[in-house]
Amino acid sequence: MSEFGVMVSEHIPNLRRYARVLVRDSVHAEDLVQDCLERAISREHLWREGTNLRAWLFTILHNLYINQYLRHGSVGTMVPLLDEHSHLAVPPRQYHSVTLKDLARAFDRLPEQEQQVVLMIGLDGMQYEDAATALGVPMGTVKSRLSRARHRLRRLMDGELTADEGHLPEVRQVEGSPRKV
Repeated sequence: MSEFGVMVSEHIPNLRRYARVLVRDSVHAEDLVQDCLERAISREHLWREGTNLRAWLFTILHNLYINQYLRHGSVGTMVPLLDEHSHLAVPPRQYHSVTLKDLARAFDRLPEQEQQVVLMIGLDGMQYEDAATALGVPMGTVKSRLSRARHRLRRLMDGELTADEGHLPEVRQVEGSPRKV
């Protein structure tokens, strides 16, 4: 394997995790990561040595997601087979397991854009500038999304927001008309 291939392979676990958050299905996530890797390797000549390879790969993955899944609607909503049995589950007795499950549920209630920045910055340790580049938005937008996500997660975890309220984007009045933030 080439040196570039070895460097790219180091980022596969992070790409997989991010893809799973984006498409919410492990099979489609694997396809998205494979498409990303294929595109990165076939366009190795476009990557500049000394630049952030991780941010470049995340940008490719994010753009593929937008092109393949959002614009073309390639992924439908996944419905668990045993959804009617979900109320029969017994919560774990361990405090940390319960807390982690609550956090996962709260995270799932965040708008997708907020999930993306929490995952990139909070879990993967990406710098604000790199996340902004990968998402194609200004750094200030990344910071505000992360701030809103943290605030919403805290309120969901503290029980201040219901499940329905946690998923609604904040609305701000701008020149007399509501605008999603």
